[in-house]
Amino acid sequence: MTIHSSVRRLVRLGLLLFLVWTCDAQGFAQAPRLVAATDNRPRRITSSESMAVSPASPSLAEANSIERRTFEQTNFARVKNGLPPFVWDAALCRMARNHSEQMSRLGFFSHVTPGGLRLRDRVKAVGILHFNVVGENIAYNLGYDDPGGFAVENWMLSPAHRANILYPGFEAMAVGTFVAADGSVFLTQTFIAR
Repeated sequence: MTIHSSVRRLVRLGLLLFLVWTCDAQGFAQAPRLVAATDNRPRRITSSESMAVSPASPSLAEANSIERRTFEQTNFARVKNGLPPFVWDAALCRMARNHSEQMSRLGFFSHVTPGGLRLRDRVKAVGILHFNVVGENIAYNLGYDDPGGFAVENWMLSPAHRANILYPGFEAMAVGTFVAADGSVFLTQTFIAR
């Protein structure tokens, strides 16, 4: 059985495996973890990818309702577990929005883009050149009244995603979303310590 047929079989079963990456400032992966995510849609790369990012970095007040809800629910989980809430990072929001849009438009669901850009590459592409550690959670859902709350609830049930949310070393976070024409919601949650 090839890796492609194994992945196709997992996708048909509604289970897709991916890595949750945390990288230090030099780009070395820190303890990648294999995580299961439900996703019953096959992904196909249909066009070339661009890392073009809009020049605007949205403040929390400019975040859309899904992004704000995800941010608030994440901070609620942190405070509930005795940790300080995250500070919103506008540059991370811009990068996360771009990644969510790229996942939708290019038909992939991963921390690594079809062009090979990893989290640290995407962080540097938006001008964040100095950081100690970054991490990321991604989610996809369709048909939920509260897609941000649903994502946080499920991230908190996953040991690796929960570890990112509750990692005391992360100081700031942002969420970037993209809603596709069919109503599919792609969420990228990025954490940083500078």
